Amino acid sequence: MKFKTRLVITFLTIILLPLALACTAFICIGGFLIKEQEEFGFRNDDYNMLIDPTQASRLISDEIFQEVDRILEEDPAGLEKEEVLIQINERIANKSSYIIVRRENALYYTGNELAAKQIFEKLPDFQEENIGQGEKPSFYYDDMKKLVRQMDFYFFDGSEGSFFVISKTNSIISRELFVDMAIAIMVILIFTSMFLTNWISRGVFIPINQLNIAMQNIAEGNLEYMLPEKEDGEIGELYRNYEDMRLRLKESTDEKILAEKQNKELVSNISHDLKTPITAIKGYVEAMLDGTIPVENQEKYLNIILFETERLNKLTAGLLELNQYGSHGVLLDISKFDINHTIKMTAQTFEGVCKNKRIFFELILTGQTLFVRADMGKIQRVIYNLIDNAIKFSPADSVITVETTVKNEKIFVAIKDRGIGIPKESIGKIWERFYKTDPSRGKDKKGTGLGLSIVKEIIQSHKENINVISTEGVGTEFIFSLPLYLPEDDA
Repeated sequence: MKFKTRLVITFLTIILLPLALACTAFICIGGFLIKEQEEFGFRNDDYNMLIDPTQASRLISDEIFQEVDRILEEDPAGLEKEEVLIQINERIANKSSYIIVRRENALYYTGNELAAKQIFEKLPDFQEENIGQGEKPSFYYDDMKKLVRQMDFYFFDGSEGSFFVISKTNSIISRELFVDMAIAIMVILIFTSMFLTNWISRGVFIPINQLNIAMQNIAEGNLEYMLPEKEDGEIGELYRNYEDMRLRLKESTDEKILAEKQNKELVSNISHDLKTPITAIKGYVEAMLDGTIPVENQEKYLNIILFETERLNKLTAGLLELNQYGSHGVLLDISKFDINHTIKMTAQTFEGVCKNKRIFFELILTGQTLFVRADMGKIQRVIYNLIDNAIKFSPADSVITVETTVKNEKIFVAIKDRGIGIPKESIGKIWERFYKTDPSRGKDKKGTGLGLSIVKEIIQSHKENINVISTEGVGTEFIFSLPLYLPEDDA
């Protein structure tokens, strides 16, 4: 998730989550406190009663005043009847309320003698202008937590009368609501803070800490330390960049290790291949100088020395050529040429060797001509090395087959011998520099171990492939591909 999206969500959460939870808390706490209103006889879920505790008292008194007005209209002397007043008082007794009726300045009736004695002297005087008013005067006595509603009227004989409804206000409910909501809000804020802290920690701080640990591993050389997959966003992009960097560093390090290993093997192989002919040359020259080899036999050993110097020359030439390919800077002279003709001409160069070993060529070539686009000189070197290799390991009276085929705009050249074959464990190593399948090097005394390495480098420089199929005692077949020449290539 992107940081911008995360910040927007955090901002909305800070505002909306506490608000939603506060509303939920108010509804739940209010519902519980409204249940407590049942002691006043109310059944309607009016949340205003929680905020204004005098509302319940006003509802009680308004109902009673309407009843009193009805009684006075029907019977002006109705309020002088004690049984009527008792009925009225019983209606509100279960709502923590009672009535007081005053005639002139004397107590005429009360539904609660004990409570009336405490408040009677404090009741307001008769006010003629209050008679007939819709809104009745209200008085709140804080010391007694009582709400007094007053209704003035005249008795049947004309004497002044006041009808009071005294109600105990439920201020405790408001106080409880305030305390409970304060606690709820603190809990909500703590919960919201913990939720956001955990969310931000899991989404930002923990991933950054993991990335820091990963970078420390990289600094310590541990390139195997992987980070888990991460979702889209800045953190996910950082993770992917780290993984890309780790893989590049690992690849570079592996290449460096491999290069060092190859260099050690190269030095070892070069040392071996140089030491053998140099030791032979030195030994024969010393023997001729100190007279160990008679003069009449020196020509034989001079030919051996010449043979060994030719091996040294081929070895150094091969190393120089292979180093040129390995630099990845070789320029190819790409041209159109007939691969069939090149195969025929290259095979003819081995005529003398093949005649001596009684080895024959079988050329299975597609068409009279078959044109490819490649570096003719280097491809001729590939064919020469592969045929030379086939001859070295072919027995007398055998056949070497060279075949060309066309498939999917590619030309495939196959060179197959019926020789000793290559052991399975050596198949993957034949492309290595100086590698020879015969550890004693007895089968290939003239070889440098660089021929197949050069072949592979040339084919790969053309962005083509070469493969080998071999069975011990049956023979070996090398197959490489070249791009087929198409007329539109000249366009």
